[in-house]
Amino acid sequence: MKHLLIYTFLSLSFFGIAKNNSKPNIIFIFSDDQSYETIGINGQQKVLTPHLDKLTKEGATFTHAYNMGSWAGAVCMASRGMLNTGSHLWHAKEELKKCSEGKRKSWSQLLSGAGYTTYITGKWHVSTSVHKLFDHTKNIRAGMPKQTPKGYNRPKEGEDPAEAWYPWDTKNGGFWEGGKHWSEVLADDGIAFIEQASKEDNPFFMYLAFNAPHDPRQAPKEFVDKYPLESIALPSNYAPLYPDMGSEGVPTIRDEKLAPFPRTEYAIKVHRQEYFASITHMDAQIGKIMQALEASGKADNTWIIFTSDHGLAVGHHGLVGKQNMYEHSMRTPFIVKGPSVKKGSKINSPIYLQDAMATTLEIAGVKKPNYVEYKSLFPLLKNPNNTLYDVIYGAYMGTQRMLIKGDWKIIVYPLLKKTKLFHLSEDPQEENDLAALPAYQKKKEELLATLELTMDKENDPMRSIAEANYPVKKAKPSH
Repeated sequence: MKHLLIYTFLSLSFFGIAKNNSKPNIIFIFSDDQSYETIGINGQQKVLTPHLDKLTKEGATFTHAYNMGSWAGAVCMASRGMLNTGSHLWHAKEELKKCSEGKRKSWSQLLSGAGYTTYITGKWHVSTSVHKLFDHTKNIRAGMPKQTPKGYNRPKEGEDPAEAWYPWDTKNGGFWEGGKHWSEVLADDGIAFIEQASKEDNPFFMYLAFNAPHDPRQAPKEFVDKYPLESIALPSNYAPLYPDMGSEGVPTIRDEKLAPFPRTEYAIKVHRQEYFASITHMDAQIGKIMQALEASGKADNTWIIFTSDHGLAVGHHGLVGKQNMYEHSMRTPFIVKGPSVKKGSKINSPIYLQDAMATTLEIAGVKKPNYVEYKSLFPLLKNPNNTLYDVIYGAYMGTQRMLIKGDWKIIVYPLLKKTKLFHLSEDPQEENDLAALPAYQKKKEELLATLELTMDKENDPMRSIAEANYPVKKAKPSH
């Protein structure tokens, strides 16, 4: 018993609880479609994010946070389903159903049961009623903002300015529907809740889900003007067209139709300009929320986690959307700030962004249920040399599979019988496919074998990459 008491005291001290004898507040900030490379302080892209930069300086950055993939074209929906159930990709749909039926407790319900007042504003896009899961809801956005027909297959150099689509034009609806930009509405909602919570003793859990920078990538003109077109650089792996675009392995889904085929340098620069402007505008709203938290007197006892549901291509590899297995679309920013978190630290050990759920359960002192498969990040916050995952697995419907092990990554298109192999530490932009080179055949075979075993472990509905039969799961011989 003595040892248990000592362990409990040390754990609570690490969480910053023992000092004031109250559970920490938790703020989860979730952007939409934001690639890992778009936090300005990290220097990968010239994006202005002063408030996220400040959060980075005050907390820990996980440099390799991944989404596990999607069972549908709406990657947002699958990512959020995994996040709110804590279940891996091929289990989350069933767990969501159980949440709807009251047979499982979702993320917010687990925290509510531990005494937290739970609150959500912004995007939901999860196939169960948000109003059943949170104590307080405000301005819930079911899915993506509506894109007008003019917002597709654009822009085209030399087009009539009077006919062009502009991200600041409120007549285009989307984020402007209702009269005020949705990112600004979310900031207003978050600030109002913090002001109310400052008068109460209960710990709170805030789920602040921006729709930005999802398309239509809209922002006030002053934010677009921060990115003159001549200052926008093309990605080093820019291509006019992805080689297999339009095939059964790489379908031409809605996201890809936003820009013209083939891609032009002009079109991609404009899309990246609007993408960055949307992020900078969102960052300004995050700054307002952080300012309200400081003014509330609750900041010192509040944990903040910032991440996104997945990344986005916006011109990488000739792609625009997120329905692919490349780093720009699988990786997201991930920042944690809280008591005893080493300021300005960087943790390179790979994680899944859905580990945010299990991490907050540990912060709140909630025992993780056995159906929560993702892991708490505290072993890495305590010692960055620890490892949570030996491999990172990814899947997109029945068309793509991915595995990362150490510095190596393999992407498989089972229906096309194609494989790509990358050495990520030497080739972070995935420009040099090594799969066909004789010197790397052993490594390719090793990763393919590991991928097959991982598919079994994850209950992947595809029997094997050699015999792609998604979505029917056949019995496999025991190993």
